[in-house]
Amino acid sequence: MVHVLSSRTLVHPTDPERARAFYGEQLGLAVYREFGTGPERGTVYFLGGGFLEVSGRADAPASPAVQLWMQVADAGAAHEELAAKGVEIVRPPVTEPWGLVEMWIADPDGIRIVLVEVPADHPMRYRPGI
Repeated sequence: MVHVLSSRTLVHPTDPERARAFYGEQLGLAVYREFGTGPERGTVYFLGGGFLEVSGRADAPASPAVQLWMQVADAGAAHEELAAKGVEIVRPPVTEPWGLVEMWIADPDGIRIVLVEVPADHPMRYRPGI
């Protein structure tokens, strides 16, 4: 069995400076560590229970199949904050049929990011009898 100690998602943006401005300044993700020098240096951000590494440079944006899922405490507050910072809101918060409140944004390369609020009474948070 593989004993995983830590994990991170790697993103190789087409414009590293623009990506760092988006993840660090607009989304406000805290920096875990940085490495290297120059425009293609790496920055690793805290991402709840994991990490997001923005490093290197890609010739083309990632496949639309690549998406990020981030849980937030309040999707409405996140919507207001991100809209005020100029983040393009792909879809404002909506309560889905499965009970989660989801809103969608995209990073500068078009990587879709779902921000999810899990209501207090949702089975993901609370399961009576267990």
